[in-house]
Amino acid sequence: QSQLVESGGGLVQPGGSLRLSCAASGFFLEHAAIAWFRQAPGKEREGVSCIRLRDGITHFADGIHGRFIISKDDAKKTVYLEMNNLKPEDTGVYYCAQGMHYHCAGYVRPDDYQYWGRGTQVTVSS
Repeated sequence: QSQLVESGGGLVQPGGSLRLSCAASGFFLEHAAIAWFRQAPGKEREGVSCIRLRDGITHFADGIHGRFIISKDDAKKTVYLEMNNLKPEDTGVYYCAQGMHYHCAGYVRPDDYQYWGRGTQVTVSS
């Protein structure tokens, strides 16, 4: 189990960029995956992207269209989400979560992930 702490959120104008970080204070296990989720007010929590720590394989939700990049730094035990060309509909609380590596395949489902950070707010607005 890892303690996960998100950072990097803030207010950005449409078309801008943010880089979110998810720092793991516990083990950075090769059999684990870390995923990013987001939740807007009044909406369901949805998966954004995930990365398998064992090999760096990534998946993205439909509709991202190459705007986001997920990466990891094993030495820092940190996973990043680089978000480019941000749109108002990207607004929400962004969470990182840890699950098993086999849950980073196809759909990223919140119920598949056991350990969660407390989230970081991303607001895209003029």
